[in-house]
Amino acid sequence: RLFCPGMLHPLPFVALANDNGLAKLPPMGWRSWNLFGANVNQNLLEGIMDGMIRRDPRYTVDGVPTSLCDLGYCDVGLDDNWQKCGKYGSEDYTYHLDDGSPVINFDRFPSMKNMTNKAHSLGLAAGWYGNNCICSDHKIGDRKFYEGDTKALRSFGFDSWKLDGCGAQTDMQLWDDVIKASEPTTGRKSIMVENCHWGSRVPYKPNATWCPWNFYRTSGDVRANYGSVVGNLQTTIKYAQQNLSYPGCWAYPDMLEVGVLHSPFGGDKGLTIEETRAHFGAWVIVSSPLTLSHDVNNHTIQQAIWPLIANKEVIEVSQSYAGHSGSPFKSATEQLILAKVNPAALHAQMTVEELGAVGPLLVPAWQYFYKPMLPGGAKTAVLLMNHAPNAADLSLDFKDIPGVTCSTCKLRDIWNHKDLGSFDGSYIAKEVASHDAVFLVLTPG
Repeated sequence: RLFCPGMLHPLPFVALANDNGLAKLPPMGWRSWNLFGANVNQNLLEGIMDGMIRRDPRYTVDGVPTSLCDLGYCDVGLDDNWQKCGKYGSEDYTYHLDDGSPVINFDRFPSMKNMTNKAHSLGLAAGWYGNNCICSDHKIGDRKFYEGDTKALRSFGFDSWKLDGCGAQTDMQLWDDVIKASEPTTGRKSIMVENCHWGSRVPYKPNATWCPWNFYRTSGDVRANYGSVVGNLQTTIKYAQQNLSYPGCWAYPDMLEVGVLHSPFGGDKGLTIEETRAHFGAWVIVSSPLTLSHDVNNHTIQQAIWPLIANKEVIEVSQSYAGHSGSPFKSATEQLILAKVNPAALHAQMTVEELGAVGPLLVPAWQYFYKPMLPGGAKTAVLLMNHAPNAADLSLDFKDIPGVTCSTCKLRDIWNHKDLGSFDGSYIAKEVASHDAVFLVLTPG
């Protein structure tokens, strides 16, 4: 084993991920659940596809009209309720026939093939969804159902697949075997796979030599409130510390709630702009896949969040990897309760007893994350998060940052594209607002 300067834990010399060649850097895209929930259909998804590639002169980068796909958000995914729920076959399957093939709701999706063809014509990838939660089927564990769904995926021309944890199809190695044995009719040979087992339904965790998916959920569903965001963020930490979030196999605390004003769960009112900034920065600093889920065709929302999701300096942090996916290096001793019940620990299959055993969400008053962007301390990103209910000065000592060797360091504020200058030994971020975050890049000098 090799111990790399700046890492908190010994790392294997070579990490072995899914060998399908995808997700060498954290994937970027969009999925439907937070916006549409169960009320999704082909027309709505195709409208999102148009929005993803639109170069609206109101949304620019360096003065140039820029689309979301230009920035890297190029995978548009369907998230449940494409199936026609009912009773089928000899075993009353809820959305499969006896031969293993899935039953499509053609009222909602008249032609999956036409929909993926549209995505491909726009330069987008198209994502499907399996082992569904709506009318979940607990009798489809036989290989023929894996093969039937994969045959459908190939015939429709999808490029990526979110595999949820609700039904009986939870054998991720079998999914990988069946997918790799299948031949594409359209789309790509390799399929980008999300293991959506909520960080709790086996198998949900890779090891140093086994990861038959490209990214994997570490938590329950994220919601549009700050406690849920921070709770889900904490679930990535143990995987980063064990070096189990790496190219081809990324830890994923769920979709982004950036620009999401409500969610299908009810009761959520959305994040403040400060919370939105902290949320996006947090997903970036831990190398999470960046999956948008807002209405990309709503000008008011798009205008409000564009400076975040289109910030090329922040995206550069996401799309870099120098041996460590990003984790906390310093936290306050003072603990806060952000939620009476930790939302990150909840998932769809919990019993009443399991729900009753979930405790509150405790987090430090402030928390500092780092991610090396180049080896040897040449370039390091740092996110200073204030979880407290009041504004606070956040003091950063350079010697505390793993791998950073400069005593005099240059700091750049990448939220605001501003060089702050050179500092000796430390830096104090003044009056950081409640639930906000400072995003810095350090280089020697």
